[in-house]
Amino acid sequence: MSARGLFRVVIVLVLGSLLAACATNASLRNSYAISATGPYLLDTGDVLRVTVFGEADLSNTYQVDDRGCISFPLTGPVEVRGATTQIAASRVAAALANGYLRNPNVAIEVANYRPFYIQGDVAAPGQFPFVYGMTVRAAISTAGGFTETANRDRVLIYRRQNNQMVKGRVDLDFPIFPGDTIVIEDRWF
Repeated sequence: MSARGLFRVVIVLVLGSLLAACATNASLRNSYAISATGPYLLDTGDVLRVTVFGEADLSNTYQVDDRGCISFPLTGPVEVRGATTQIAASRVAAALANGYLRNPNVAIEVANYRPFYIQGDVAAPGQFPFVYGMTVRAAISTAGGFTETANRDRVLIYRRQNNQMVKGRVDLDFPIFPGDTIVIEDRWF
């Protein structure tokens, strides 16, 4: 094979690699189609403020345990994982109505969201409290900012969706949710 033919093969291989990389990055972004506008779904680590109107002894804060339940007085565990606060309130009311209270009126709100996690090239990786409206940029700032070797263009988020863990590459202004794991990769050069 001539030098010119070899050069053409190398060019085709390089261009093919670049196109494949672009397709992979696009598929990662497209495979991570999430909605930041849906209702908030409860999960392990959330702390709920439960108010049972007319029953001050039952009104308190309760943490969602590893099974996705809150341990409620009188009724025992009530499953709330994957439910909105309104659905969780109706589940607690139904449990209380089952032999304990007549027509219970229950309201639930999130007192503290479960934490988010950040790993990789940030000054202080770890677990941090979630604040409603946070973006990746705010999460990185919470963790002390980028390190010198951080790749500021490569941010991955791992998020549980529909009982599956998904990952995707996102930009710095992407909203995060409680329970997200953010990974800041290092740059190669």
